Amino acid sequence: MADTSIENTTVSAEAVSYNSEIAQIADFWTLMKPGVMYLVVFTGFAGLMVAPGTIHPFLGAVAILCIAIASGGAGAINMWYDRDIDAIMTRTKRRPIPAGRMAPDVALSFGVILSIFSAMLMGLAVNWTAGLLLALANGFYVFVYTMFLKRRTPQNIVIGGAAGAFPPMIGWAAVTGTVSIESIVLFLVIFMWTPPHFWALALYKDGDYAAAKVPMLPVVAGRKNTKWQMLVYTLALFPIVLAPVYFNIAGMFYGAVALIASLYFLYLNIRVLCSDEDRHARKMFLFSILYLFVLFAVLIIDRSPGIMSLIAG
Repeated sequence: MADTSIENTTVSAEAVSYNSEIAQIADFWTLMKPGVMYLVVFTGFAGLMVAPGTIHPFLGAVAILCIAIASGGAGAINMWYDRDIDAIMTRTKRRPIPAGRMAPDVALSFGVILSIFSAMLMGLAVNWTAGLLLALANGFYVFVYTMFLKRRTPQNIVIGGAAGAFPPMIGWAAVTGTVSIESIVLFLVIFMWTPPHFWALALYKDGDYAAAKVPMLPVVAGRKNTKWQMLVYTLALFPIVLAPVYFNIAGMFYGAVALIASLYFLYLNIRVLCSDEDRHARKMFLFSILYLFVLFAVLIIDRSPGIMSLIAG
């Protein structure tokens, strides 16, 4: 078996000339990985909306704000730690640190402050179950995924995907103050969705990962092996995506939409498997984002009597 441990890359981030004076507000926003944050916030909001019980609208808004801030803090720390490989990869080399617009210690301080503040605010204003889950999600993303798994194993996304699966569980805990089997089901939906989602990206960005010596599955195990593993996870996703119906988190409207969307996701996966063209992997990656958004949007609609009555009638 090939050694997948990754040594320090030959390009040193410290060789970049930093000028923090030119950092703009947009650079701090970029540090927070807004593309990731939008999905994190939305799935967290879905967990809050479908949880049994009620929460004061103001506290609900605080909970969602904390999830957003925590996601941004984790993203900033990730960019601080990965500044060396970000300088190599074409899709990341324009980020504030490798581009020289922000010093690493500024990004690290920004990320740590956001992470601590968000968890403390969640605990004090909402409840400590949600606050501890938020801290756990951030810690898992930073220490387990970013600092340990990402550069050491091709299973980095499989295990590290747990960090991105926490938001609906956090939203659920914000309302109920507990972790239940229903919230774990929502967690598992995102956890099982993550490998085919991210490996689709890795397939058409494998050159970047190889250059940065990041052991993504296509780089270590090859493209064909990756495609088969994507198919396995996509098939395993089916019963989990439909599990909210079984656990009465959602009704048949959600079940029907989830089944149709999942069948199309599977179709795209088969197209990727049967073709060497990157355009199919890119299409699957882009649809995977829409797919998760649709699942949680329909979950919210399905649990909203007012909206469902409009649809029905």
